[in-house]
Amino acid sequence: MVLDSQTIKKINDFIYQKPRTVQEIALLINKNWRTADSYIEKIAKEQGTISTKTFREGTRGALKIVFWNNIEKIHSTSFQERLFKEIESGRQKIDFSPSEIYQHVDEDKREAFFLTQTEVDNSEENFKRFRNLLLKAEYQILFFSGNLTFSTIKAHDETIMGILEDLAKKKVNIKILTRVEVPGLDYVQNLLNINEKLGREAIEIRHCFHPLRATIIDNKVVNFKETKYPPREQPYELPEITHFFYNIYDQEWIEWLQKVFWNLFSVSVDAKKRINDFKTIKIYSPSGEEFLKQVNIKLKTKTF
Repeated sequence: MVLDSQTIKKINDFIYQKPRTVQEIALLINKNWRTADSYIEKIAKEQGTISTKTFREGTRGALKIVFWNNIEKIHSTSFQERLFKEIESGRQKIDFSPSEIYQHVDEDKREAFFLTQTEVDNSEENFKRFRNLLLKAEYQILFFSGNLTFSTIKAHDETIMGILEDLAKKKVNIKILTRVEVPGLDYVQNLLNINEKLGREAIEIRHCFHPLRATIIDNKVVNFKETKYPPREQPYELPEITHFFYNIYDQEWIEWLQKVFWNLFSVSVDAKKRINDFKTIKIYSPSGEEFLKQVNIKLKTKTF
């Protein structure tokens, strides 16, 4: 199935005007109903700009309507609006706690646990838990990341990077919001190299400062990670760095967090453009050139 950017724009513009049937979209792009429907599903999953609803489902008179998914209006409650404002204005992970979301989820649709730094460093179970979470994905993973250090996690001969590559081979679309800066640029490049191996953009990374550390698997689960540090003034309150993990299975909250992701993603800068912008930076010193060799980026040189 070939779906180019021009066709995507044509479909998006058409639906933005008003809701459409699949048949109307099929006529617009000169394709049959089945192909148009597959295009619609692909755009809905990978871009989040449109959604569908089927009326009289299961009957001969079933009607599938495609409508614009207004990611600018994502709140169904006042506290969701307040939470989004906190997320939108946050830049570091300390600026927002996932417990603010967790407290609003029904008890039978959530779970949480914590591990100390020592337990995380010495536990293969922590790696297996994250690996098994990722392997649940059937079509999409959305990452809210700080600087992609999650991609370096490994246990024995198994790595998260390798798992992501295997998922990409299975046509699971991976979208990531993270900081794209010179420090840590090798993490970004290593993930983008997977696209080169596969010959397609299976992994899309965009630059964004945000406070969330979360993974959204399809419409199944959202996994949050929160790290708390012992306060210098009162270290006895928390004797060791502690990581809290929250899993949310509530469908409404999963959909809301997906909309938060797409809202930030739609206004963020593509990682490849960000990297190309870095390449225009001029080097004024030998030490600067040596540093940039370490982060695998070639920039223009400037001599006096």
